[in-house]
Amino acid sequence: AAQRTVFGRLPHGALGYPDPRGLPELREALAGLLARRRGVVADPERLVVCSGVAQATTLLGFVLRDEGVVSVGVEDPGSPEHSSLFAATGLGTVPLPLDDEGLALAPLERSGVRAVVTTPAHQFPTGIGYSARRRGELLGWARDADAVIMEDDYDGDFRYDRAPVGALQGLDPERVVYTGSVSKSLAPGLRLGWLIAPAALTERIVARKRTMDLGNPVLDQAVLADFIVRGGYDRQLRRCQRAYRERRDAMVAALGEHFPGTEVSGIAAGLHIIARLPARYGPEDVFLERAAGAGIALRPLRDCGTAGSEDGTLPLVLGYAHLPPSDIARGIAALAEAWRTGRTGSG
Repeated sequence: AAQRTVFGRLPHGALGYPDPRGLPELREALAGLLARRRGVVADPERLVVCSGVAQATTLLGFVLRDEGVVSVGVEDPGSPEHSSLFAATGLGTVPLPLDDEGLALAPLERSGVRAVVTTPAHQFPTGIGYSARRRGELLGWARDADAVIMEDDYDGDFRYDRAPVGALQGLDPERVVYTGSVSKSLAPGLRLGWLIAPAALTERIVARKRTMDLGNPVLDQAVLADFIVRGGYDRQLRRCQRAYRERRDAMVAALGEHFPGTEVSGIAAGLHIIARLPARYGPEDVFLERAAGAGIALRPLRDCGTAGSEDGTLPLVLGYAHLPPSDIARGIAALAEAWRTGRTGSG
């Protein structure tokens, strides 16, 4: 129904080959939304509508490679997807460690990279929110090194127990490439996201977008623009906020019931938690094997690039956004049963 309504309002000329930046109405709507909700400095002329953050990452990767960049710094632990996406553009990646305030500055300075990817609002997967001091230091490094920071604001709208933190890009829009999408707020299958570029990179990113796919489908963009302008997107974010908080609480409660002693972190925001199961549930490989045998897929923290646990605990990255509370409770109960059954069988 929404598509039919919007389609009926579109002028015939709007259905020709689109501006590779995206539909002007959507860029205007997104610029206002991101400035209001995330503190982004959002010029619609520097905003490019993309097929999610994945395409935004590859667009930036190709432009950086054309500038002579050979490798990009990535958070460690961090999202494995960043490395694979940059590899597809011919760039290598350099893992960079974190400390309690965010990306550790000294290893970054020693690395010699001229570009780095960050998740400062809610670091994936640790859940760290970059401190104000570290944000300033990171921007200072970018200015001194003539470098670029990519900000993947993958879940910046979802904070539950603390005040929202504005985007890093708002502090220096000429050093930060800001990216986001509707994948967590609406659906990943829509393949709609955005990139806001520094002035020095905008035209090259737009040119690459033009040669990559000529632009995103106009009708999909028009529907999203209408949804934002009419207030539907803000209402959707409020619904998601309530639902995700309920699901997070369900997961924390289920872990406390079935795996007593588990430490959870990163729970004040986002769509996942880090759960550190006590060492008695290990060894990790055996635990993961028992889970897989019960049809339960788990992501250990080590899959995100970090070294394994040094204290014998089992650190797991557990997402909850896509499951209703009842399924979360059943899943954690089934995981505990798989562990008990395997323990009895091996005994």
